[in-house]
Parts: sequence; C-alpha cells; structure tokens
Amino acid sequence: MTENSDRAAWLRQARTYLRDADPVLARLIDEQPDFDPQAWMTQLPAMDLYGAMLFQVTGQQLSVAATRTILGRIEALFGGHLPAPAELLALDPGRIREAGLSWRKIATLRDLAERLSDGRLDADALSRLPDDELMAELTAIPGIGPWTVQGALLVALKREDVVLPGDLALRKAVQTAYGLDHRPSQDEVLAIAEKWRPYRSLATSYLFSAAFEPTPPSGLPA
Repeated sequence: MTENSDRAAWLRQARTYLRDADPVLARLIDEQPDFDPQAWMTQLPAMDLYGAMLFQVTGQQLSVAATRTILGRIEALFGGHLPAPAELLALDPGRIREAGLSWRKIATLRDLAERLSDGRLDADALSRLPDDELMAELTAIPGIGPWTVQGALLVALKREDVVLPGDLALRKAVQTAYGLDHRPSQDEVLAIAEKWRPYRSLATSYLFSAAFEPTPPSGLPA
C-alpha cells in the first residue's frame, strides 16, 4: 500500500472509533465529511522539532495573530525560514528581542538550542522517545511546560494521541461543542478526552476546526 492509502485507512479507522466513542465527535465528523486534520498545519512554516518548540514558546500567552506576526519577523531574520539551533545562537539576542520575543522566551529558546548544539540533547533521539519521556526531557528546561511540548508533539512529530488541555482555544471549543455552561478546566478537558484514546490528536483537530478553522491552536500555559 502507498503512504496515502495507509493514511486514508488509518483515518477511516480513527473516525469510526471516535464516532462510536463520543456522540459529540460523531456529529462533528458527520458535519465535515471531507475534513483534513492536517490542513491547518499547511498555514505554518516548515518545522522540525526545534522549529515547533520555537513556535510553541513564541505562542505562550499570545493570540494566534500575534504569534504569526512574530514568527514572520523571526523568519525574516533568517532568510525566510525558522532557525536551526546553531543559527539562533549565532544571532545577537537583541535582534530576536526586536522581533517581539520577550527576554524570558529568548532565554528559553537559547537554552534549548545550546543543549541541542552541545550534545546534551539530540533531536533525532528525542523524536524517537515515547510522548511521556519526551515530555520529561523537555519540561526540565526552564520556560518549557506541558502545553509547549504537546504542541510540538502534534505539529512536528505528528503523534496520534495528543491533547492540549491547557490550550485556551481548545477549552473554548470543548465548551461550545459540549454545550457547557462554563469554560472547562484542564482536568475536565482531560476527562472528556479520555474516551478519545488512542486518537486524541484527531479529536483535538476536529474540535479546533469546528470552532476556529482555519486558525491553528494557540494556548496560554507554558
């Protein structure tokens, strides 16, 4: 089978599972028969793991629009692409500050870049780790929390069972889709998402799409 046919078969299986598991998702799936769960990612710059972490760190506490603006400025500093770790370290931090990143975020990104450049971390090895082990490795870095890593798992590594309970956009989408009279807490989102395993990434994409398409997720906590 080709990669596309394998992907189509996986998508059919995942949709069937989610439809049976959750009537709210069944409705969202039926309303969007041609839904492409990765369509919103085509709006983003090309990203490896470090690029996705840069994207996520940039988006901490910011709106989607503000994040995109700053990312565009950062890309302009590096000839139209997001920087590799060595490229970021070679640039005067003041130039990155002028692009709109706070000093705290710059320190976080430089710390991660240094670890990837000096061998303390290896991007290829990180990419092969299970989700929980990758989370433990990266959240040990000051300024990087679960939401930041979860986004990278979803965007760069295309992991299939990721949910972002701390993402404000997702919490709003869950509130709307499930008819809640309050903004759900992170624990409430996780409880709702439990029935989506092992396809939480697809379910998350449907919820973002239903409420906020075509913008990608951008949340609040680190």
